[in-house]
Amino acid sequence: MPNDPLIQLSLPHRVRFTRDAFDTGNTALADVFEIDEQAPAKVLVAVDQGLVEALPGLQQQIEAYFAAHATALPTLASFRSVVGGEPCKNYLSNLETFLGEIDRAHLDRHSYILVIGGGAVLDMVGFAAAVAHRGIRLVRMPTTTLAQADSGVGVKNSVNMFGKKNFIGSFAVPWAVVNDLTLLDTLDGREWRNGLSEAVKVGLLKDAGLYRLISKRAGMLGKRDRALGDDVIQRSAHLHLDHIAHGGDPFEMTTARPLDFGHWSGHKLEQLTNFAVKHGEGVALGLALDVTYCELMGTLAPEVAQDIRQTLEALGFDLYHPAMDDADALLAGLDEFREHLGGRLTITLIEDIGKPVNVHEIDRDTMAEAIGRLRESAAGVATA
Repeated sequence: MPNDPLIQLSLPHRVRFTRDAFDTGNTALADVFEIDEQAPAKVLVAVDQGLVEALPGLQQQIEAYFAAHATALPTLASFRSVVGGEPCKNYLSNLETFLGEIDRAHLDRHSYILVIGGGAVLDMVGFAAAVAHRGIRLVRMPTTTLAQADSGVGVKNSVNMFGKKNFIGSFAVPWAVVNDLTLLDTLDGREWRNGLSEAVKVGLLKDAGLYRLISKRAGMLGKRDRALGDDVIQRSAHLHLDHIAHGGDPFEMTTARPLDFGHWSGHKLEQLTNFAVKHGEGVALGLALDVTYCELMGTLAPEVAQDIRQTLEALGFDLYHPAMDDADALLAGLDEFREHLGGRLTITLIEDIGKPVNVHEIDRDTMAEAIGRLRESAAGVATA
């Protein structure tokens, strides 16, 4: 009997950029919902507690928006604040509590969850949405540069367990993503800068022009030039979206994680520091480490590696952290990175700007030497 043909699924992935999304004259958010008059839907709105505190009138603004667009939007069933940051993902009690909110709101698979927050809140709420009733429609509104430029437009949801980042999770394409660039104005300098490391990463992998723009104008970006920042964040998001939609492996069914350049050590540093190192900072540290390793291995020109390190520093990132002193503990991140996906170890590095390469072995002695190089450089800056 002949084999059945492979069925290719095409899933819509709606991403919108706007400003002042909750202005009643702005329909960007209302336009992404679909309403069936024969089966009225409800929506549960979950908002990062940090944003609720930064914008005290937000709940009233959202309620006014839903009232103004009542014919185009589902019924607002509940408004809930959710603890933000990595603690949101570290405790399963947070997941259980939110699943309880879904149950009490009597949401079904025709209902929606609108989640407004940083990457950790999007991850936890997204996972709850993915598993409740085997999937409730999720609309994301990322509120950080990191989430708008990268994770918010992705298809991953997760929580942490056993001291490991993203140990429990799912792949699920969100119903829609609405990036309100105005929400980034609520961020402090550290949080605003965090997403820029992901923009550097995706530029190094997929768009030399984007990387060159960041490198040339890193000082302006570090000072939060709005127009430039908006442009970089949108270009980064579109590159991530293009990979998900057209890269051929959105759910990582093979052994490669091609957008995770710099992440094997970045994730481990988050864990080793009990998440005092934020994800974007971990990625910057991981990029600096991997390009230094490539330089030492002779696969990346020294001037290119130096340009990348200087760009990250100009954006305001540190390129060394004391947690890197324990090289064995950091290098254990390689094993965890492989285990998280399965199969053989696959690490994405670069041979040049815009030229990624997958390797299946890491010379641990050379990687330890790369750590030492970054330590020496940081010490030299400190004493200068």
